[in-house]
Amino acid sequence: QVQLVESGGGLVQAGGSLRLSCLVSGRTFSTYAMGWFRQAPGKEREFVTAISGSGGSTRYADSVKGRFTISRDNAKKTVYLQMNSLKPEDTAVYYCAVASRPFSGGSAYESDYGYWGQGTQVTVSS
Repeated sequence: QVQLVESGGGLVQAGGSLRLSCLVSGRTFSTYAMGWFRQAPGKEREFVTAISGSGGSTRYADSVKGRFTISRDNAKKTVYLQMNSLKPEDTAVYYCAVASRPFSGGSAYESDYGYWGQGTQVTVSS
């Protein structure tokens, strides 16, 4: 059974930083792309960033480019999201997800992901 557990969320002032982690179990980690999505109150869940299985390819939503960085440690089966220069509009529940198919690049579409974490709350105060 595949399980994803996010951690690292919290409350931070605008301009601050947080690092989220997502530990994956129950799957050969290095062959699957990983993604981060977020859902703000009253809004639909949206793509944030994704990374290929090898870590060699990444993609970002325009709203976070230059501020957020995704990375992964395949030995630890963990994907990270480093968030810098946080803004109040980054406030949301952040979810990590594992791609449904191996050896695929990081996708921006929710339908390409088969397993999801429970989410971790990130709140940015102004």
